[in-house]
Amino acid sequence: MAGLAQYQVHQLNVMSGYRPMPMKMAEKALQESRSFGVRRIPVLRPLGWLARGWKDLMTSPVPGLLHGLAFAAGAALAIYIAGNRFWLLVGLFSAFLIVAPILATGLYQVSRRIAQGDKPGIETSMAAWKPRDGRLVVFGVLLGLTGFGWMVTSASLIIGFAGAPVNTPMDFLKVVVLAPTGHVFEVWLGLGALLAAPVFASTVVAIPLLLDRHIGILGAIFTSWRVVMEHPAPLALWAALLLAMTLLGMVTVVGLIVIVPWLAHASWHVYRDTVDTSGLSERS
Repeated sequence: MAGLAQYQVHQLNVMSGYRPMPMKMAEKALQESRSFGVRRIPVLRPLGWLARGWKDLMTSPVPGLLHGLAFAAGAALAIYIAGNRFWLLVGLFSAFLIVAPILATGLYQVSRRIAQGDKPGIETSMAAWKPRDGRLVVFGVLLGLTGFGWMVTSASLIIGFAGAPVNTPMDFLKVVVLAPTGHVFEVWLGLGALLAAPVFASTVVAIPLLLDRHIGILGAIFTSWRVVMEHPAPLALWAALLLAMTLLGMVTVVGLIVIVPWLAHASWHVYRDTVDTSGLSERS
């Protein structure tokens, strides 16, 4: 397990850009994460998460749809800012995938309250944004820095190595994706996957866990990695569903109004379905 701890700390350092953490801190966090069990789930369980997420959205639609409207407005603003610089738009949307988990915190709280038998409204989702919990603030800053770093990397790669200006989606297709030489798209895709994999593994249940239980950031990240490593097939399917549905929402923009809250509520059920928190006190 010591080797696992070293690898996970290395991935977190790569994601955050921070200096290496002391191994004592990592070992303590690893022990903390062991207080949570990991439940066994079938390969197709992600379809059930989508069904439960949809049910939560229908139970309390106002917070979800308002979040979705905010995301759609943000996407429209990104399109306006990028203008004819499609290389910038690609970077902005890629960064969105990285920071989206922390932006959905309020909807995790809504699903949490629904599970407790409450009738949550918009005030419930807004309360989750009050800066009472420094852990979520730190996690959000780390994801924000990671997203910004990828946006800069993506833009620099396309500008610096594409054979011609990339101003439109057709330019991106011709000059980057279908370029006969240079392999810009392959490098861009590879770097994106290299960053996306540890970010996904570090966040898939970590943020709902931080919202729900008393645990440190690194302990929550280690728990998230355990879930992914013990269930590679269903979590790979979940990652594919997240990517496909998010891309659909981005292409249509208005689709984000429904897709974002749907996936956010479903993500809460990923956490509740895979992490055994029985016997451990909840946060108020």
